[in-house]
Amino acid sequence: MAQSLKGKRIAVVATDGFEQSELLEPRRALEAEGATVEIIAPKSGEIQGMEHHDKGQKVHVDHTLEEVVPENYAALVLPGGVANPDTLRTIPKAVGFIKKFFEENKPVAAICHGPWTLVEAGVVKGRTMTSWPSLKTDLRNAGANWVDREVVREEKLVTSRKPDDLPAFCREMVDLFKAA
Repeated sequence: MAQSLKGKRIAVVATDGFEQSELLEPRRALEAEGATVEIIAPKSGEIQGMEHHDKGQKVHVDHTLEEVVPENYAALVLPGGVANPDTLRTIPKAVGFIKKFFEENKPVAAICHGPWTLVEAGVVKGRTMTSWPSLKTDLRNAGANWVDREVVREEKLVTSRKPDDLPAFCREMVDLFKAA
């Protein structure tokens, strides 16, 4: 097992309705590299995952948004699922937490609907990125250059379209986070 991320704390911000594979597979990839991965949510306890339209498993929340500061993390992961980022982008504490990673020039990885929170944080203008196709217009309206590719890495941001892209997403995310 490689340990290229040993000693690094990685934040995963999510809430009920996250796409299960888009949280669990990146977490597994990061932990395999030695990272400490913490699930951060608006509420304590557990959050409900989804497998597309069906309920998936619940995931334990390590910390609430009220308990954490971005300065304590090396990088950020934003899983998709429709309800997850749609809810998070209405929570000022979540949006502020995400925006701070960009202000501090820390790496961020977002997949599927996850980039909705980046639109709300005002950090997509001028960036080339991808997402679930239904976000294309939202991202373009916010000033991003949306492209239809399995993974896009630009500077300190990695984006992907969907669960089928997870192998490429995880590979680029780990590679980016190694440099953090």
